[in-house]
Amino acid sequence: MGSGSGLEEVAPNSWRIRQLERSPTEIIPISSLRPSDSPRLSGENKEHVKVLAESEAPLPPIIVHRSTMRVIDGMHRLSAAVLRGWDEIEVRFFEGGEQDAFVFAVEANVTHGLPLSLNDRTAAATRIIGIRPQWSDRMIATLSGLSAKTVAAIRRRSSEESPQSNARVSRDGRVRPLNASAGRQLASELMRGNPEASVREIARAAGVSPSTVWDVRERLRQGEDPVPARHRGLTQPKKQPRAEVATPPRREAPDRGQIMDILQKDPSIRSKEKGRQLLRWLNFHTVDLSQVDQLVNDFPEHCSGIIAKLARVNAETWNELANRLEKE
Repeated sequence: MGSGSGLEEVAPNSWRIRQLERSPTEIIPISSLRPSDSPRLSGENKEHVKVLAESEAPLPPIIVHRSTMRVIDGMHRLSAAVLRGWDEIEVRFFEGGEQDAFVFAVEANVTHGLPLSLNDRTAAATRIIGIRPQWSDRMIATLSGLSAKTVAAIRRRSSEESPQSNARVSRDGRVRPLNASAGRQLASELMRGNPEASVREIARAAGVSPSTVWDVRERLRQGEDPVPARHRGLTQPKKQPRAEVATPPRREAPDRGQIMDILQKDPSIRSKEKGRQLLRWLNFHTVDLSQVDQLVNDFPEHCSGIIAKLARVNAETWNELANRLEKE
């Protein structure tokens, strides 16, 4: 494309895909093709490739960037063709720059084929903001399959010069925003725009921990701001000291380990079989807050919803037990 008709000067629209779909096709050797600059962060879905390869249905032409011979759209179909034993494949050529090709790849993968994950779409929007900062939030949202508010949150988190300038990679390999409020705000926008997304999907896409996502979700459920006052730079008004009464310092509540240690040392509990059974039951049914992140990562993603419901039921049961014990 010449400088007068590039993607950078017009809004991305599905008519570009339809226009390319009407262009003539060519048969070229598979060996001449290069892997795509794909918006799919995890690469190809092997199960999807297998389904395509075993199907008797014809494979639609793939889209190839002519100047680099990279596959823009159709890596699953290309891999399926290889599994079928083909040496050649039908293609349509895309004319334009490499950045234009990536933008086209995002739009093509959002509008048809195997859907992009929330993490893929968020990363794609972040990259497009970096290469096309002049595009509106609504335009990028249309391209990436996100809401305009979500794109605005991504833009706030990432500077135009460096999409990851406001983030760091922690020791566990995850990207964490240096500005905690930005990650929380992005997580809240992702929840609103993608209500079916799992906690782990939101956490990966927003660059926050699963426990932070749980906290943001609970705050939204209660109608509160997803960003706590301390992260918004707000401070509680200082209370005037009461000269007439000296208030003793508040003791921190003991953690699970301290409570269990107290109970295990109590002779009236450890000396009886029922007491020892109670200790085993308590030890089995209680969880430290520090274990939450690991538990969230260990749960199968498709079970997250039902396990969340179980956790809320258990929380209600424990609350009822506490109420009854306090009345004794």
